[in-house]
Amino acid sequence: MRYTLLESRRNEVLLLARLLLMVLFVLFGWSKLTDFAGTTAYMASEGLPLPALAAVVVIAMEFVVGLAIMLGVCTRPLALLMALYTLGTALVGHHFWTMVGAERAANMINFYKNLSIVGGLLLLCLTGPGKYSLDRR
Repeated sequence: MRYTLLESRRNEVLLLARLLLMVLFVLFGWSKLTDFAGTTAYMASEGLPLPALAAVVVIAMEFVVGLAIMLGVCTRPLALLMALYTLGTALVGHHFWTMVGAERAANMINFYKNLSIVGGLLLLCLTGPGKYSLDRR
């Protein structure tokens, strides 16, 4: 099977991929930013040390890095950094292997969703952002 139509629209597909990969992070990063106290409380409830600092890191990764990747700024290194972050959140935040019942099922879905996103980010790291990015300007 030939993919000439997609290949002829490579840059548009790369832009769409960047936007779709990051929309989740940007939306949830924004909600964490606008409810910083709640985000900090959640980090504390998860037992993370220095919950306020953890909240800042999470917001920076999800909102700031997410926007940068959407815009195509430092795409390759930030995609790799976001892949590592996403893998870390899967391991720390969705440890389904320690859970039972509905909680286990929900966290298993989110764990594997994160792994899928890691795959997309690694591909983005390899392909680069495409023509429609600030990296290309």
